[in-house]
Amino acid sequence: MDLLAAWPLPGDRALGAQLVASYAHPERRYHDGRHLEEVLDRIHELALAGEEFDKLAVLLAAWFHDSVYDAQPDAEKRSAAWAAEALPTLVDPGLVDEVVRLVLVTEHHRPAPDDRNGCALSDADLAILASDPERYAEYAASVREEWAHVADADFAAGRSAILRELLAAPYLFQTAHARASWEAPARANVEGELVALEALASR
Repeated sequence: MDLLAAWPLPGDRALGAQLVASYAHPERRYHDGRHLEEVLDRIHELALAGEEFDKLAVLLAAWFHDSVYDAQPDAEKRSAAWAAEALPTLVDPGLVDEVVRLVLVTEHHRPAPDDRNGCALSDADLAILASDPERYAEYAASVREEWAHVADADFAAGRSAILRELLAAPYLFQTAHARASWEAPARANVEGELVALEALASR
């Protein structure tokens, strides 16, 4: 995919180019252009499957959701701030507010059941969990690389806590299509990663 060609506001390609550059930062390992491309693909898949949501709002939020990423806990807030600063001259205020809100949803992936936009974006962002085993292994390794400054035991503990919290929920995904198509492989992948993390922690 030509990411810039996929930018949903062709009237301002300069902003799209800035975002493409942010995802191409050399220190990124998982939260990069490939991740953005995969999220965009999943949003289109959800729409084609009949899920109802504001596609422009969700696409714009996808573009901004990891626009700032440096393995710090407030990255989503800074990504949302970029959207709030950059979009007002391009789209109406209501859409700006919705994009900002959606970016913040990706911090915890807990949209309300009736939040169609939030559910679509959250599911698309988490869809990597349902990848084929080879891609999932690449994903897990890339996440570890982004946290290379953290000791193995500490990383394993923190990552395991996140994954166990995901598995504790009744569903990983919110939309009907994602639950039918992605839930089972995602849970299998996450459970497999937890086994690997236990081995890492015991080294």
